[in-house]
Amino acid sequence: MATPTGASVVSIDPDILSGTPVFRGTRVPVAALFDHLTAGDPLEEFLEGFPAVTREMALAAIAEAGEALVGPRGARPDR
Repeated sequence: MATPTGASVVSIDPDILSGTPVFRGTRVPVAALFDHLTAGDPLEEFLEGFPAVTREMALAAIAEAGEALVGPRGARPDR
C-alpha cells in the first residue's frame, strides 16, 4: 500500500542508517515495527515510542510487506 501520491512509505537510502529500510521522512527503521509486533506489543505501543510514525504509515508498511509476500490484496490464484 502506498501513500496517496503513490509513493512507498518505506525509504531505502545509503545515506540514512546505511541503507536500512526506514519510514519515509524519518530515521525510524521499519524493522522496529515488526520487532514490536512480533514481540506481541500492540501497534499503539509502537506508535507511542516512535511519534514520527503515524498509524497510517505503520498500516501502509504492513500492507506493503504483505503484498511483497503474497501479492496484492484480493489477488488469489485460480484453484
